[in-house]
Amino acid sequence: MKKGQFVFTSALILLIFGLGYYSYALNEKSDNNQKNTYDYSFSELVNYVNNIENYLAKSIISKSTVHSAQTLTKIWSDSNLAIVYFENIPFDDEGTKQSIKFLNQVSDYAYTLSRKAINNEQLSDEEFNNLKTLHRYSSDLKDTLNELALELNNGVISWDDLETKSSVAFADENDINIFSSIESNFDDYEGLIYDGAYSNYIVKNSKLGLIGDDIDEEVAKNKVKEFLGTEKVEDIKSNGLISGENIESYSFTVKIKGKNEKVDIEISKKGGWIVEIIDNRNVGEAKISQEEAVKKGKEFLSSKGYNNMKETYYVKQENIVTINYAYMENDIIMYPDLIKVKIALDNGDILGMESMGYLNAHTTRNFLEEKITIDEARSTLNKDLEILSEGKAVIPLDNNKEAYCYEFKGKVEGKEFLVYINAQTGEEEEILVILETDGGVLTI
Repeated sequence: MKKGQFVFTSALILLIFGLGYYSYALNEKSDNNQKNTYDYSFSELVNYVNNIENYLAKSIISKSTVHSAQTLTKIWSDSNLAIVYFENIPFDDEGTKQSIKFLNQVSDYAYTLSRKAINNEQLSDEEFNNLKTLHRYSSDLKDTLNELALELNNGVISWDDLETKSSVAFADENDINIFSSIESNFDDYEGLIYDGAYSNYIVKNSKLGLIGDDIDEEVAKNKVKEFLGTEKVEDIKSNGLISGENIESYSFTVKIKGKNEKVDIEISKKGGWIVEIIDNRNVGEAKISQEEAVKKGKEFLSSKGYNNMKETYYVKQENIVTINYAYMENDIIMYPDLIKVKIALDNGDILGMESMGYLNAHTTRNFLEEKITIDEARSTLNKDLEILSEGKAVIPLDNNKEAYCYEFKGKVEGKEFLVYINAQTGEEEEILVILETDGGVLTI
């Protein structure tokens, strides 16, 4: 072969190889982009279906037309969004048609009832029963999608499986197709015939619990030593003045004697209050119970001057439990006055504290006057609510105000709720769904 021919042939081979690799790279990129699209759409779908189930649960016990209007409007909106994401995922027609049909029915029915509630019309018993039916089916759909999410995340099922195979089953149900499972949820669903959560504190411009004079950095440093114990502090590094959640604070990193891990701590400029403290040490195997952790958290708060704190909800993660404690006065839980405490379950060490809610809201309240009795408040509740306990509470409202309420904990169709009836007006202020999982107890 002549030299020129050899060079030309070599160049041609390289060009073909390059084009092939480029084509492969494009396909690979396209596949990754497609997978990312599916992942995102499915994540959004699961979130919206979970929301729909929870809001439907709220709708079946609410007797307030104002609250019903808000809840039903949210169901209508989330149902429409769920349909959009459902259509972006490579499910076959077997499950998709029935699911989208169901979500359309939920959307239409919720919209119709929301208009009725907006006009201050009470929902009928039949309409409440229809909402119960929708809730049961939404719960089934939620469970199926959550199981599919788990198996996709674990790699048991892939998007290729869902796109290319006519039959895909859950790992523990080898003979049951996923889409048949979705479809079977709605086998006896015929549609409807009709005519047409407080771990969040309120942020206030006037920080009611942030009292005292401004302090300088040196005073703040002494506050750190006092809080952690002067004998335990080996070194303190200043990180300057920061503004977190509108609270100006001095930030420090502290080296504790005999420990490798360092502690981050923030002291408010005004008053010298502890805003946040974080100890990032590794936590070993859990050895203490939830009850012991609650007790240790309460003892810690009391030792730091935070008395009358009542545990409310908690989350467990990697052998650490974060417990919300709210201030309690005269048997009234002040939910806005919240302090979060992180406790290591290996030995009960306090690993963190965050007092934003308390510093924002803690104050003497002069509006704690009852104008209706608890019996009168109870009489306004949905008759299907099985009351488990009752008490009094101050809760934050969306308008940055507060309401003094009777708090009723109850159950409907296996789901637990908190219903808040205003102790002065008798109006239903809020309904929260209680979620109990292996990871903790939360509200939505």
